[in-house]
Amino acid sequence: MGRMESDCRIPMLCLRPRVLALHALFWGLVSLRVFGAALLSEEKTTVARPVTTPCWQMEEFVVAVECSRCTAFQSKSWAACTQTGYVERINCTKSNKDEYKSCRSTLMEELLFWKFEGAMLGLTILFALVVVARQRSLDRLASEKVRRQIESI
Repeated sequence: MGRMESDCRIPMLCLRPRVLALHALFWGLVSLRVFGAALLSEEKTTVARPVTTPCWQMEEFVVAVECSRCTAFQSKSWAACTQTGYVERINCTKSNKDEYKSCRSTLMEELLFWKFEGAMLGLTILFALVVVARQRSLDRLASEKVRRQIESI
């Protein structure tokens, strides 16, 4: 009778946690790659609508309605509203088509500017306080060092 054989077909080396984790990571990445590619190919086949260039990119236009905030319905349904939340109606002169174009509101720009200014002012004050505290700490250390030197004499 030779050596005893186990019923387990997997060598003990393969049951170590590090090896098991590497196998799980490898097969997880492989399956993610395969299923991800399958999902992406399905999306590409279902999204096959022609993209037309807006007339305002190819010809001159006149602003018919000034830049205004989009309503909740417009934000969800119009592509022009998704970029900035503001839209203006324009009329292309050559084709005489009315289209909507995303725009940046001066009110929104001013609000963003003041938010930026406030953040910069806050950071300036914060770092000025940090500098003052650090300077006081260094002054205290220097005074302590001088006091110890004087006491040692």
